[in-house]
Amino acid sequence: MPDAEDRPREACGLMGAYGVDGCAGVLYRGMFALQHRGQEGAGMAVSDGAGLRLHKGEGLVCDVFAGRVLEPLAGDRGIGHVRYSTTGSTRLENVQPLAAECADGAWVVAHNGNLVNAAALRRMYQEAGAIFQTGTDSEVLVHLLADPMYRLRPRRVERALGELQGAFALLMMTRDAVMAARDSRGFKPLVIGRLGAGTVFASETCALAQVGAEFVRDVQPGELVTVDAAGLHSSAFGSGGLDRLAQCVFEMVYFARPDSRVFGEPVHLVRLQYGMRLAQEHPAAADIVAAVPDSGNSAALGYARASGIPLDYGFIRNHYVGRTFIMPLADDRAAGADLKLAVLPESVQGKRVVMVDDSIVRGNTARRRIARLRQAGAREVHVRIACPPLRHPCYFGIDFPTRGELAAGSRSVEDVRAFLQADSLGYLSVEGMLAPFRHPSQFCTACFTGDYPCAVDGAAGGKEAMERGWRRGSSAGRREGA
Repeated sequence: MPDAEDRPREACGLMGAYGVDGCAGVLYRGMFALQHRGQEGAGMAVSDGAGLRLHKGEGLVCDVFAGRVLEPLAGDRGIGHVRYSTTGSTRLENVQPLAAECADGAWVVAHNGNLVNAAALRRMYQEAGAIFQTGTDSEVLVHLLADPMYRLRPRRVERALGELQGAFALLMMTRDAVMAARDSRGFKPLVIGRLGAGTVFASETCALAQVGAEFVRDVQPGELVTVDAAGLHSSAFGSGGLDRLAQCVFEMVYFARPDSRVFGEPVHLVRLQYGMRLAQEHPAAADIVAAVPDSGNSAALGYARASGIPLDYGFIRNHYVGRTFIMPLADDRAAGADLKLAVLPESVQGKRVVMVDDSIVRGNTARRRIARLRQAGAREVHVRIACPPLRHPCYFGIDFPTRGELAAGSRSVEDVRAFLQADSLGYLSVEGMLAPFRHPSQFCTACFTGDYPCAVDGAAGGKEAMERGWRRGSSAGRREGA
């Protein structure tokens, strides 16, 4: 398998709208609700059906769109994106949406996920003379859409989407339409809402609630949804639903907001059950349960309920510091972790503390938090984690580094405990993590089990394009694509 650090991946937040007055303001509020999914950059493209206006920048939504930036973004349709780059450089040109002027007009694309065949597709087009402007894997879709092989044939967008391998939730916009799509395994969430007479799309339902939209349904795996003047249309692409579903379970563990429904599941209630199951699997003799806020809150509540140990404030969250896991640099993560949480000495002094967190990735942040609890006078610190040990890299859009950098990648649970300097350590079992779901086999658990739902070597490019000679950019291949 390729080194995870060599692969540009995106795990971000998407917001789109069609037929919505004041579209830019709606996108802004929805993106603000999705800020937890990406902090490195934000952007939106808005159209009135004639012109297209694009604004994006590095930083938080409130900074990128500060002042009167929204005023010129007039129109009733648009797409927005908040960026979390899991690898690769943080540069303005990598901030989405990506816009390109093609032979049939402008296309705008926003992507959440990681295309495992992006490198092969990129190389194929570069060898044919194409020029890439960004370092993101999302740009290959723009080249597929502009390729005469697809542009001049029926079901052009579906054919292009069918060439993509890996994880993607996509929003696309032309002058006349807004489109949404999910890969055929359904790795990433994407939902449809109704706002007045208009349609909105979002990565999570919390964004629909933020803008006052009514939830309609999920975009289905392998489905392309198009909204235009004629209404909403649905079509299938790819394997036609034959792929094994592989919804990202880490959305439930960490990424999603607790007030969202993701893959049809209420996130808070799932995490509550994680904590209750964790108390059964790994009981502790302790005086208080303390959550690591915010993503550990629901599991800590469940642990306290099931164990009968009182829940108390062990940590106080500084809400002006973002999510440290999705910061791209190790130094930023460490500094952010120190700024983000303060220990409440009155709660922990002389106490046996159960510290409940959602996950341990590299382990450095958890170790620092345990040390701070001890400095504040905690007598014992028992760590309980609301997911199994992370042992394998993710190739589908979550920033899990190479296996050697994962705390549990090559360590036993006892070795991780010793590294953390905790009195005890207990992880939720894989069975416990999947227990809340009606269809547990439809979730991807590769980062815990190593059971990857599809090939991740990226060796294959676009099957149809390569069969027609595009790897070398041959004129025969071009002629044959009619």
